[in-house]
Formats: sequence, C-alpha cells, structure tokens
Amino acid sequence: MADLINLIENWIKNLLLGWGASAGLTGFILQALGSVLVVMVCFAIVIVLIWVERKLAGRLQDRFGPNRAGPYGIFQSFADMIKIFTKEYVTPAGAEKGLYNIAPVLAMASVLAIWAVFPFAVNVIGADIHVGVLYIVAVGAFGILAILMAGWSSNNKYALLGASRSVAMLISYEIPMVIALLVPVLLSHSMKLSVIVEAQEPWFIFVAPLAALIFSISSMAEIGKAPFDLLEAESELVAGYHTEYSGMKFGMFYVAEFLHQFTVGALITIFFLGGWTGPMAVRWPILGVIYFYGKSLFIYLVISWIRLSLPRIRIDEMLDLNWRFLIPVSFVNLVAVAIADRVMMEFTLARWIYVLVMFGMNMFILWAALAIAERNDQAVEREEFPPRPVAVPPGVDSK
Repeated sequence: MADLINLIENWIKNLLLGWGASAGLTGFILQALGSVLVVMVCFAIVIVLIWVERKLAGRLQDRFGPNRAGPYGIFQSFADMIKIFTKEYVTPAGAEKGLYNIAPVLAMASVLAIWAVFPFAVNVIGADIHVGVLYIVAVGAFGILAILMAGWSSNNKYALLGASRSVAMLISYEIPMVIALLVPVLLSHSMKLSVIVEAQEPWFIFVAPLAALIFSISSMAEIGKAPFDLLEAESELVAGYHTEYSGMKFGMFYVAEFLHQFTVGALITIFFLGGWTGPMAVRWPILGVIYFYGKSLFIYLVISWIRLSLPRIRIDEMLDLNWRFLIPVSFVNLVAVAIADRVMMEFTLARWIYVLVMFGMNMFILWAALAIAERNDQAVEREEFPPRPVAVPPGVDSK
C-alpha cells in the first residue's frame, strides 16, 4: 500500500511539474490531496461506525438495531444522511450568528486535524512533526471551544447550561489526560508519534497500564460518552449545547462525536498498543494499516460497550472522580515511572525484568489509591450518617 501511495504521489508530482507548476505549488497540491484523502476516509469510517454501534447497542440491550433499510440495516446511515441534508436550517432569534455557524465547523475540524499527524504504517505517516503529542493536545482543545461557542451563541438557557458544564468537566479532565500522555513520552524519550510507536517493545500498556487506564477514562469524559455524558443529558438539558442546531449543522456535531470516539481508539492504539506494529508489518505496510485500524476499532467497541452498559453519574461524582482520584494518581504515577525508569536504565536490567517491575509498580499504585479512596469514602459516610443511639426501655439497665 505504501509503495502504491508513493507511486501515485510521484506520478501526480511529475504530471504537475510537466505542466509547468512550480515545486512549491506542486508540494502544496500534494499536501491538499493527502488531506482530502484523510477526510474522505474519516467520513467513510463514520458511516460504518454509526451502523456498527447501533447493531452493538441492539445486541447488548436486547432490542432491535437497524434491520429495515437494506440487508441487516446497512443502509440506515445513508437514510439518516439524506434526512439531515434535507432538513431546514433554523437560526434562533437573538443568536450570535457568526459564532453560532462557526461552532459546528470548528467541532469537526478539531477532530479531523488530529488525524494529520497519525502514523498509519511504517512509511505511511501524515505530518511527522517532532511535537506530535503537543499538537494533539492543542488541537483537541478546539473541540472544547466549539462546545462553548455553540452553547453561548445559541441564546438558549439549556444550551448555555450544557456549555457551562463543559467548562467544569472537559477542561478538568484535560489535566489527567495530559499527565497520562507524558508517560509514553517519558518511556520513548520523544514527542514524535512515529518514535513512540517504534519504541513499544513490548506495548506500553504492559509497562504503564495505569497511565493507559487514566487516559482511557479521561478521554471518555472528553468525548462526553456515558457515564460522562452530562453535556447532552436529555433528561436535564433537552439536548445540551447543540439544542438549537438542526440540519447539517447538527450533523457536524453528530459526526464529530462518532469520529472523536474512533480517534480516541486510535490515540490509545498509538500510545499504548504499539500503533501499526505487528507481525510482518515492516515488510508489508498494508498489514500495518490493518493492524492500526483493527486495534482502533477494538478500542472503539470497548468504549461503546462501556457506554451502553453504565448509567449516567452525577456532576459532583464526576468531578470528585477527577479531582480526588485521577489527578493525584496520575501525578504519583508519572513521578514513580520517571524514577523507576531512570534507576533501571542505570543498572541496564533485562527487558523482561524492566517490564515486570514497571507493571508491578503500576498495580501497587492503583491498589493503594483504591484503598485510600475507599477509606476516605467510609470516613465521609460516618461523618454524614453517624450511628443513631439505641433507645433503652425504662427500667432496663443500659449496661
């Protein structure tokens, strides 16, 4: 596949140069075509993922999934596309039209821009920049800005409340997510995604499972999936920050949500599951692409399984989980991994000993954190619900 892509790229390059285009213009056109290709693949993935998640929801919740539009309901997503395309655009009175119209575009762009730096195979890489991790964190923050813009500019109290919750939830969950990302950066000694993938021998999920767990939980809160879906809680907020959106403007938020979930699967694959690496992936790059998308799809299905199985939690419980558990544990884990990695590198231990020590240390930190959290919860419960004194009947010795 990589050879085919290089062949097509060289053919287009020679064709443009033969037509008299400058080298700079030729490079720009090739980059634009590559970006369009990535966007088209992402949209095709979303169409499939919507059908897959609905069928999975039907199986897990013992109900019917799509089963009318085409065999096994495979054309249901196309029917939904036609419905969204033909719906009327409605702009509420008093809305800030500029921000109102930019918000859904920004929500889509924030997710698509992350794919620009992904390593899909050994030599099929987007922009292989040296600060890839920093780029992902920065671009992902645009999605939070889009939610704030949508809620504030809609001139709707329910939408504004959903956007306000995003300030409390999304920004706070960014902290443990970024700290967890520092662990693979520390272990690979690079912020370059291709280097992080190639350094995973074995996968970092075995070296730093606690960081993978923290990143997964924080990412689920970041995309607003159950049990962290308070941004669009139908029972409280009608539809949350996008209450006033219709037609394709709502469709952009909808597509961005599904694509963001698959993007989280791709990020977990890159940072903790070895990315495109696998048997014969270096010799046959097409296998690397299959490994990459296969691992990402697996994580996507796991997130969907969790989302379809757990109920929504309260906003205070959500913030307590972050500030009282995830953030302290993520800091402790980062410091412990840094010290242990440095000490064991000095002693040049065997790789299997290194992995075993790291895994055991992560499990100990998780066990200690859960034990401390349980003890604190019991102490709080005793303070809030003290034991009632037992009434002694008259004439009975209380001793």
